[in-house]
This record gives sequence, C-alpha cells and structure tokens, in this order.
Amino acid sequence: MIDWEKIVQTENEEELKKLKLFLFQENMRLDAEKQKLDHEKSELKNLQESFMKDRVLLRDELNELNRRTTQERQRLRQENMFFDKKMEILKDGFRNLEEDRRKFEREKEEFEASRRLGMSDMNAPDLSHLSESDFDSIACVLFSNITNTSMLRKRYKDLVKIFHPDNLCGDERLSRAINKEYHRRKA
Repeated sequence: MIDWEKIVQTENEEELKKLKLFLFQENMRLDAEKQKLDHEKSELKNLQESFMKDRVLLRDELNELNRRTTQERQRLRQENMFFDKKMEILKDGFRNLEEDRRKFEREKEEFEASRRLGMSDMNAPDLSHLSESDFDSIACVLFSNITNTSMLRKRYKDLVKIFHPDNLCGDERLSRAINKEYHRRKA
C-alpha cells in the first residue's frame, strides 16, 4: 500500500512529478478498467435480455405445442370414437346380413323341398274358381295398349313364356285365353 502522507510531505519535485505521472497512469488504467467493466456489464445485460426473450419465446412455443398436442389428442379421441361407431355399425350390418343369409338359405331349402315334393303350387294363386269369361277378360287386359303387330307378337311370346302350363305358375285355361286373344287381335 502506498503511504500517501510520506509522499505529500516530500517536497521533492521530481518525486511529485513521478507521483503525478503514476496517479495519472493509475487513473487512466482505472478508467480503462471501468470502461471494460461497463462494456462487460452492458454485454451481460444484453445477454440477459436476449436470454429472457428466448425464454419467453421458448415458453410461448411450448404453450403452443402443448395446445396443439391437446387438440391433436382430442381429434384422435374423436376419430377413434367415430371409428368405433362405424365399426359397430358395420358389425351390426354384417350380423343382419348373416341373419338374412341364413333366413334366405332356410327359405331356399324349404322351397326346394316343397318343389321336390310337388307342392310348389302352394304359393301360386288358385284360379279354379274363375270362369272362362274371367280368363278372357284377364287376357284382354294383358294385351292392352298394343298398337302394332310387332308389339302384339312380342307380348304374346312373353305371356306364353310366363303362363305356359309347364311353368311353375302356369295355367292351362289362362294359356288358352291368351292364345284366343292373340288370334283375335292378329286378325
């Protein structure tokens, strides 16, 4: 440590000049140190502000990411629920389809069995109570709205295919009435 009292008491001008120079240099060094410290303090303050801004931005990004993640999870949950509902509807549809298929198979087997036994006419309408004039009226209706001979011929062929006595729902008396009406209209 410098003993300032001794120096001040010295009246030597040379030593005072040295002291003055030393003090000036020390003052300059301290000013340079102060500027350096002020500069470092300013840099630290800038770094701190930058860090705080980055921290705020990071927090905002994390909040946004959390919000998006929450929305995405909710959307996925809704899609899963929607998918589960669709799957349940499909399962119900397949169950109903399977039931209908089994019912159809049973009806088909019953029909085949009744056909083998010759009882296929059970579903055919009973036309035994109709008179010949009733059959003539039915044949007349079946040929209604015929305007030319080609339409007449086509309708006749179709009706013969349907009502021929050898067919499942065929009837001999109706077939005769159709033939009679066809020949009447043809002439």
